[in-house]
Amino acid sequence: MVQTRFLIAAVALLACSATATAQMLPPPGKPAAPRTSIPSPRAASCHNGASFDRFLADVKQQAVAEGVSQHALAEAAPYLTYDQSIVNRDRGQRVFGQVFTEFSRNRASEGAARNAQARIKMHAAAFARAEKEYGVPPAVIAAFWGLESSFGAELGKLHTLPSLVSLAYDCRRSEMFQKETIAALKIIDRGDLSPSEMIGSWAGELGQTQFLPTHYFNYAVDYDGDGHRNLLRSAPDVIGSTANYIATGLKWRRGEPWLQEVRAPANFPWDQADLTIKLPRAKFAQLGVTYPDGRPLPNDDLPASLLLPMGRTGPAFLAYANFAAYTEWNNSLIYSTTAAYLASRIAGAAPMRQSAVPVVQLPLNELKELQQHLVRAGFNVGKVDGVMGQLSRTAVKAMQIKYGLPADSWPTAELLARMRGGTAQVQPQATVR
Repeated sequence: MVQTRFLIAAVALLACSATATAQMLPPPGKPAAPRTSIPSPRAASCHNGASFDRFLADVKQQAVAEGVSQHALAEAAPYLTYDQSIVNRDRGQRVFGQVFTEFSRNRASEGAARNAQARIKMHAAAFARAEKEYGVPPAVIAAFWGLESSFGAELGKLHTLPSLVSLAYDCRRSEMFQKETIAALKIIDRGDLSPSEMIGSWAGELGQTQFLPTHYFNYAVDYDGDGHRNLLRSAPDVIGSTANYIATGLKWRRGEPWLQEVRAPANFPWDQADLTIKLPRAKFAQLGVTYPDGRPLPNDDLPASLLLPMGRTGPAFLAYANFAAYTEWNNSLIYSTTAAYLASRIAGAAPMRQSAVPVVQLPLNELKELQQHLVRAGFNVGKVDGVMGQLSRTAVKAMQIKYGLPADSWPTAELLARMRGGTAQVQPQATVR
């Protein structure tokens, strides 16, 4: 999973038969042969003007220095080609713009939870082993597995090496993808996959939980005992490797919760609702936060943050230390919250309660305008694209505090009107339930 991406393809979750017993999934259709095209002139600007061939020779030399064999390089050579369409796709990718309730309604539905529960039963031995060895609950693994590839149904159809080396030659994220290219060569050298088997997304992610090659090389494990780490075909390898990455790479805390739905009172001090603010559950209880059915929170010192993905009138959650694993996996708040919520549903949590008041959502053009006002006010919001990421949410909260508005980090028409000068007429807005 590319942790900086915000584009998340909407794919149907694979129907899962409870009587299925196969451990290995069928291979996808044969992909098209690697493409070769002429690089854009700007692609060489960060390589002292070196041609792609010269750049590729340097990458190969670095790979050899890191232990990659000449045999692996020769095997990979036909796939180490430049594809300008991959670079164009990277530069032109659309941002992720759905709100949490829309995305979670589609991807964390009752059907999605049931499918994941059936998958856990199908591979019960591998899930039990992974939980024992790594401390990661089956529901957590299955949620990522379903979201990333619909349990292997949506792996991508592009050769991995051309994507990686093309993005490495381009200057936007050159250093990152040079490392990923070398990691892919190491996977080949280790004997896990051949270059022709390396099929995935356009950004070079591999396997049923969409690992970047560095994560594949560092965290993939052989759980089916065949001597290979195959995250494209072997369900046990997918389960064990995903658990290893979550536990070792993302620092999962064994036995601790990750996300629980709660209800906050209308008089809650909304400036305390922030992932950067951690309070004991006992403090949240004192502030009137309860479980959705009104039951009190435990009176203990377990630290948590109050997460409001859609402001004070939308869903509310306590996010615990393990929620950081989700935001590290993918830093889109909508994706990470959905993944954590889906895991809770797979583990048996009740469905999210419906808000009594519809959540008002600004249209894209007004979100961009609000970001422009925030930039003029001196805030760094990243790209002005209408996507309210963490930087934008932090800036919104600061301006809400300045204007004496409920500081729940949710962009509202009232805040936009204040930042316009308070005189502009507010247009009717869409509501989301």
